[in-house]
Amino acid sequence: MVPAGIRTVDPALDGATRVVLVRHGEAACNVNGVVGGPLGCTGLTNRGRAQVEALAARLTASGELRGATALYASILPRAVETASILAPAVGTGQLRIDTHCALCELHPGGSDGLAWGDAVARFGEPDWDADPTTPLAPGAESWSGFVRRAADGVEGVADRHPGETVVVACHAGVVEATLIAWLGVPRPRLKLRTGHASMTEWERDGTGWRLLRYNDAAHLAASG
Repeated sequence: MVPAGIRTVDPALDGATRVVLVRHGEAACNVNGVVGGPLGCTGLTNRGRAQVEALAARLTASGELRGATALYASILPRAVETASILAPAVGTGQLRIDTHCALCELHPGGSDGLAWGDAVARFGEPDWDADPTTPLAPGAESWSGFVRRAADGVEGVADRHPGETVVVACHAGVVEATLIAWLGVPRPRLKLRTGHASMTEWERDGTGWRLLRYNDAAHLAASG
């Protein structure tokens, strides 16, 4: 047996907590170039719904998340709609969707609902690589503030369900926030291309967080 201190892959531990983050499907605000906070988000496009339906079909066939005991979503319509489509394929198929603002994308403040070009013209474009503490707009979060809030939000979900598997319908920024916070990334942003309706999975045991998969969207390739 390989000694624990030099093992490259640790065995899964009984009682570990698993969190599966699902990015929402393509949203109208993504396509229309609108800042998608509570005002700007109007839910998924037809393509976005088809993307999440493909994931739900995969989960139904594989049963890979039938062991989930809770289903969460951010309060934004695109995430709630995503969770609603997934619900029959997760856990018992009858889990209640628990919505939390802590799981939302970056709070956009005064830019919410504006076209991105108009928001930049009005408030400027923050250089978060140089200074991640600059807010996006009046009343908005900064990038660094968002990363702390979002990672803490997902951590809070895990704390409420020790030893269980939890599914969270959320946003690309939330996925990136967990990667930055839990992998100890030394720079402000990763600028990842987290796909719509993709899954990112974390496991937490006594040693901390372990990334099991990132940006798993095999179901979209299979659906054409």
